[in-house]
Amino acid sequence: MNAFTADAGVHLIEEHDETGEGSGRHQELYVVIAGRARFTIDGTEHDAPAGTLVFIPDPRSLRSATAVEDGTMALVVGGRAGQPYEVSPWEASFAAKGMADAGDPEGAAELMIAALAEHPKNPHVLYNTACYEAVAGRREDALKHLQAAAALAPEVLEWASRDPDFDEIRDDPEFPA
Repeated sequence: MNAFTADAGVHLIEEHDETGEGSGRHQELYVVIAGRARFTIDGTEHDAPAGTLVFIPDPRSLRSATAVEDGTMALVVGGRAGQPYEVSPWEASFAAKGMADAGDPEGAAELMIAALAEHPKNPHVLYNTACYEAVAGRREDALKHLQAAAALAPEVLEWASRDPDFDEIRDDPEFPA
């Protein structure tokens, strides 16, 4: 479960599907709690005023939502059909961002290290662990985890080349190019 809020014209739900490395491969149910949103599901727009339920049964469906009114709020509940709930690798990154934004990069790094223990070969978890370690000043750990992420998913090199989280370590000879 997650909840999102946004004002008019702002993304409420980022464009995504549930098939990537960081996803839970979930079916998702969105509940518009307040305001009004415009959902786009596989290229088709849907108006969703408060009280609307939007169910997306196919994890491959591309979905996003934009707030149409200030104070729009949506709750999302996700899971795999017929399976007990498992926390997706993405969840720790989402929580860590909140900690880092609140001024606790050490806590964010520790949260990602715990997630890494659960998902040691997930390139998104490795990448985000490296991000928060870099911001927390853990240069060697950040480089090690970034290199491991790049070995599993070379596209992270492009992300890292412009990610401000790595500004303090990008000049290191061990920074993957």
